[in-house]
Order: sequence, then C-alpha cells, then structure tokens
Amino acid sequence: MEELLRAALLADAGVAGHAGDRVNYGAHPQGAPHPGVVLNTISDAGGHLIAAPEPTSQARVQVDCYADSYGAAKHLSRAVRQALNGYVAGAILGCFHAAARDGRDGGICRVSLDFDVQYRTT
Repeated sequence: MEELLRAALLADAGVAGHAGDRVNYGAHPQGAPHPGVVLNTISDAGGHLIAAPEPTSQARVQVDCYADSYGAAKHLSRAVRQALNGYVAGAILGCFHAAARDGRDGGICRVSLDFDVQYRTT
C-alpha cells in the first residue's frame, strides 16, 4: 500500500509540479530542498473472518506537505488531495480524505492531510 500511494503521488503532474520527485515515506531527506511530501502510516488494522484473516486492511495515512511558505505548502496540499481523494487502482480499493491541519516545523510550513485507505493485502 505504501509503495502504491507514493507511486501515485510521483506520477501525478500536479504534485510533481510542486514537489518534483521529493515524495518520501518517513522523513524528508536531510539537506533536500523544499517543497516536499512525507507520508506516514498512522494506523493499519486488518480485518478477521471466523475462519481466517480477511484479505483487506484499513489504514490511516498522514501526508505532510512541506514548503518554505504557507502558500506553497497549501498549494502542494491541494495537489496531493486532488491526486489521492477517491483514488482507486490495483490493490488500493479506495483512498479518501479524512482531515487536514496546518502547522510549522521550525521555519518550514506544513499542511498535514489524513487519508483513510482500504486496500487488499493479498
């Protein structure tokens, strides 16, 4: 699931127009320029049937959009939301925007987006 979401963002022209190939899981590489996108899986819970595990899982993914200005971070977040909200492809059964919030990390502006992701595990 993580690789599929990252690939979807890298392939999206709107996201690439703001962040280029700076879409990463876990952290923005030290010294890399902004803007950039960082994805983190906040939770991931698989279902269970009586006889066996269910072949789907529900995850919450936080997507942080970083930039040197609030406006740039907000524009990048809009491109990310456009790319992922309603996204369905391959093992991703549905990706839906759930929440947003703004903040700062030191001097870097951040817009965080949460997505609920339903996906096949097998």
